Amino acid sequence: MTETVETDAGPARITWHPAKRPRLVLAASHGAGGGIEARDLKALAAALPEHGVSVALVEQPWRVAGKKLAPAPKTLDTGWRGVWPALAAPGLPVVSGGRSAGARVACRTAAELGAHAVLALGFPLHPPGKPEKSRADELLGAGVPTLVVQGGNDPFGRPEEFPEAPAGTYDLIEVPYADHGFAVPKRAEISQEEALELITAGVLKWTGSLG
Repeated sequence: MTETVETDAGPARITWHPAKRPRLVLAASHGAGGGIEARDLKALAAALPEHGVSVALVEQPWRVAGKKLAPAPKTLDTGWRGVWPALAAPGLPVVSGGRSAGARVACRTAAELGAHAVLALGFPLHPPGKPEKSRADELLGAGVPTLVVQGGNDPFGRPEEFPEAPAGTYDLIEVPYADHGFAVPKRAEISQEEALELITAGVLKWTGSLG
């Protein structure tokens, strides 16, 4: 089921993958370089509804408009705020999520929007090759239970680069060998399918632990 939502940044689009007996909604947006066809988003949308989690994949207004370049973070946040009432309409707790730039949006707006938790897929801790330009403050400032799923070879931040934080601030799942889009090379010791299973199983376990 696809729903178009008017926002102050233009029309956004939600593609719903509903659970039969939902207890949570996972709302997830794409990154700055792709859409909701990303392998991790597709895998979660296929796996979670069977376990009581409805998945809402959100296309930001710039993607709906057919533009190739993402706008400034402030505009992305505006688009996310605009779709939030539709995401919350089922009356269930909403986990705010996204991959890459979408993960940053989820972290920045979680407390303000009343998100139940945050799922950050491929959090871009820093621009490639520029670890000094850290975005850790966005992640640490989410203010709600947060799960980071990160590729072991992500040039935007490998798991070992993430800062230590007080217990309960965030948890991190590493996907070995994976890059920023969770692609694994053919020579890796795990297959692409196994990498995606790591992601879906980890997210399922985490959503099951949320009160």
